[in-house]
Amino acid sequence: MAHVPQIKIPATYMRGGTSKGVFFRLEDLPEAARRPGPARDALLLRVIGSPDPYQKQIDGMGGATSSTSKTVILSKSESPDHDVDYLFGQVSIDKPFVDWSGNCGNLSAAVGPFAISNGLVASSRIPENGVATVRIWQANIGKTIVSRVPITNGEVQETGDFELDGVTFPAAEVAVEFMDPADGEGSMFPTGKLVDNLEVPGLGTLEATMINAGIPTVFVNASAVGYTGTELQEAINGDTKALAMFEAIRAHAAVRMGLIKDIAEAAERQHTPKVAFVAPPADYMASSGKAIKAGDIDLVVRALSMGKLHHAMMGTAAVAIATAAAVPGTLVNLAAGGGERNSVHFGHPSGTLRVGAEASQVAGQWTATKAVMSRSARVLMEGWVRVPGDAF
Repeated sequence: MAHVPQIKIPATYMRGGTSKGVFFRLEDLPEAARRPGPARDALLLRVIGSPDPYQKQIDGMGGATSSTSKTVILSKSESPDHDVDYLFGQVSIDKPFVDWSGNCGNLSAAVGPFAISNGLVASSRIPENGVATVRIWQANIGKTIVSRVPITNGEVQETGDFELDGVTFPAAEVAVEFMDPADGEGSMFPTGKLVDNLEVPGLGTLEATMINAGIPTVFVNASAVGYTGTELQEAINGDTKALAMFEAIRAHAAVRMGLIKDIAEAAERQHTPKVAFVAPPADYMASSGKAIKAGDIDLVVRALSMGKLHHAMMGTAAVAIATAAAVPGTLVNLAAGGGERNSVHFGHPSGTLRVGAEASQVAGQWTATKAVMSRSARVLMEGWVRVPGDAF
């Protein structure tokens, strides 16, 4: 029996923030995968090693977590106001599914460095030494991201002393600005309320802040779902009842936010919305063993991604946290002590993160102009990824 040999596709394996994924230039993909559709999805699934009923992704580049089951496709932007077009695909681990419904804030930090190193940014925009400003069009959600990438001797500087909780080693700091992070197609608060009552069968009525900023996110109070907000992954991810509860909250919030029409559609939209629970600041021990003091943070937040508690915090969810914190009266703002603020320092399972946001009320509607955070990024490996030639 004849078997189709493997093919080689130029690719780069990168860490961005607390995530990592496989990066491609659009022009390097096989022709059938250069456009959206089944061939592209099948290719990326095979690259990552999904669907895997063992949930290990042994036969692919994925790391068997939502933070490491990611793909990115980049190309020179067709817009004169942007340098690069950025498309993100969140690959399901155990299902034959690639979710294109949202952005990855963490990998956004790696887009600028990759774009510069791979010739997607005009050389005239790159200083010999200093900081290169890369204008990114986030194609999934139709938003602009501005990345400020350090440059040394005309090349991306990856090493440095910037430390990010959730990442083991220091690296160069990359500042990332998410411009106009609220959903451009509707209200930043899609239910029209800063705090709404969310009916969840089996749980009853929960107070919830549902926001479209960075990524659609539903926030609930930790105490309302039986937690303190200081939990680490093992307290949630091994508890099937807890995971089912959070999925129910997520699914019913998706309907209320207008993201889906029926609960049954939630399974086909795993990446969004995110669900998170918040509480006032408290002492706890981070997963690294680092002691987090209540006096050093404004609140604690835990968030789930692709059905599991995240080991740190998704970058886009951090944007949602910062934006919600900037609006007096939201659950996030109240957990942080209330009042007006333009930045927030929150605790997550791996440590802490500070993120800023600017929000204001215009004609009675809340809007956000931008959210800013610092991340880091690094090339882990570059060359070719191989897949069977009949995999897509």
